[in-house]
Amino acid sequence: MEKKINLIVDKIENDIRVDVFIKKRKDAVSRTRIKKLILDKKLTINNKVVIDPSKKIYFNDQIKLIIPEPKKASLKPYKFNLDIVFEDKDLIVLNKPAGIVIHPGAGNFDNTIVNALMNYNKNSFSNIGGELRPGIVHRIDKNTSGLVVVAKNNLTHEHLSNQFNKHTINRVYQLLIWGKVRPSKGKIETFIKRSSKNRQMMEVSSSKGKKAITNYKTLEIFENDNIPTLSLLECKLETGRTHQIRVHMNYLGNSIVGDDKYKKKFNSLKNIDPLLEKILIKLNRQFLHAKTLGFIHPKKNKEMTFNSILPNELQIILKTLRNAVK
Repeated sequence: MEKKINLIVDKIENDIRVDVFIKKRKDAVSRTRIKKLILDKKLTINNKVVIDPSKKIYFNDQIKLIIPEPKKASLKPYKFNLDIVFEDKDLIVLNKPAGIVIHPGAGNFDNTIVNALMNYNKNSFSNIGGELRPGIVHRIDKNTSGLVVVAKNNLTHEHLSNQFNKHTINRVYQLLIWGKVRPSKGKIETFIKRSSKNRQMMEVSSSKGKKAITNYKTLEIFENDNIPTLSLLECKLETGRTHQIRVHMNYLGNSIVGDDKYKKKFNSLKNIDPLLEKILIKLNRQFLHAKTLGFIHPKKNKEMTFNSILPNELQIILKTLRNAVK
């Protein structure tokens, strides 16, 4: 049975965010859950639907929030060999391979990390994210590999979400880009919004969207007469926007090798080493790997940092490049 919350703003609650207001009045409902309900059009202010969790409210405003009856998850277990780096009673840290999406969505409801988690232990994950995203605190793209943390209970989920929101999570990625960036290290600070031309893509904006900050440094540059110039970079995120690193590299004019959305035309390359060309043509993912993930453990209040080595298919590319420039 759905639940309805009806509230009226007092004088002392004037000019605060609606999600903060509801959380203060209804402490049993997590702020993450409140935000999701607002985005799902379950909130009205003075009988008008509002989908902005940061919307300011004022004295005597009438606030109504509908909490739907929880749906029973109908997730089909997926037999998939999860690479579990760490696990305790509160969370799991996974090393995700490229080629699999994190949670069910349009066109793929069965073969995801969430379905694999259901096969692993279907009764052991938080439900804050909704019935199709049990345990999922954050995501990395389908064709990106690397570390992801999954929450086993709502307290852990809420705590980790707050760390992501406050940008205190340590996230470091390795990537191979076309060309070289100048300066060789620096900070990219822009706004990112959904593309007006393709709703599946994001783009840099001068003022609209969400603030996105990427710190980068060049680790290696590969260049000679037989290969196109390529650079191995390390990026540390201050924010975690959709496709952030991919969009920022494309913005600099140095798209990530293997990126099928934000890409450089491969067929324009000439005088390329045949072995390298063969390997790059066969690459069915972007050369982007979530190498480091660090956070404060919600229950132990202890800093934890995990590292993941590059997958074999990416190591082969680097080995080939290093041999080519000897």
